[in-house]
Amino acid sequence: MTFEIIPALDLRGGCVVRLRQGDYARETGYAINALDQARSYLDAGATQLHVVDLDGARGGNFENLDLIESLAGLGLVVQAGGGVRNEADVRRLFDIGARRVVIGSVAIKQPDQVFEWISTHGADRLVVALDTRRMDGCWQLSSAGWTQAATLTLDELAPRFEAHGARHLLCTDIERDGMLTGPNLELYAHLARIAPGLLVQASGGMRNLADVAALKDKVAGVILGRSLLEGQLDLAEALAC
Repeated sequence: MTFEIIPALDLRGGCVVRLRQGDYARETGYAINALDQARSYLDAGATQLHVVDLDGARGGNFENLDLIESLAGLGLVVQAGGGVRNEADVRRLFDIGARRVVIGSVAIKQPDQVFEWISTHGADRLVVALDTRRMDGCWQLSSAGWTQAATLTLDELAPRFEAHGARHLLCTDIERDGMLTGPNLELYAHLARIAPGLLVQASGGMRNLADVAALKDKVAGVILGRSLLEGQLDLAEALAC
């Protein structure tokens, strides 16, 4: 199994930002151009890019499509999400050059709909995003840009997606996202037990090369956001790992 190193850019109002624990009130903006940043990742050896339209994730309408299209035109394999609500949204992202589409809220609220999309578009072109936090002894899920709690749990949904042919699962520990506190290794070990057939992308808390190395044999890939933007982790070194 190939271990994928995937740099990430979160977009809000056309700008590169990061949220802490999914909180829109705790936003850090970066004085960088998204295209220039993506080019620097390409120059460092990256082949993929994870892009999130935070405006879409929160409000349900794409606000950064033109920018995502430009990013997809650089030559990176782009997986994009944020604001996907229906089949038309999935096709719009494919049409502007996204190689994979990330499905978050709909995967939690209407999993049967996503099962159909997997059948229509193929499992390799869709990434199911189940974002979670540990509460009351279980891994609870959140949707709508992490502003709404879901009734189903990670343990209920992840095996269902595996059973219906899903291939890629992006799982973020919300409590660690944007916090530079290290990944939740327990979470990814748990996922390997309950849904061993899914190729899991780990997200949330990555700080340094040691964190990347700790995940190498536990998941299929790792999303790197704030640690790259703030220079705590060198992308070329992570790719060499």
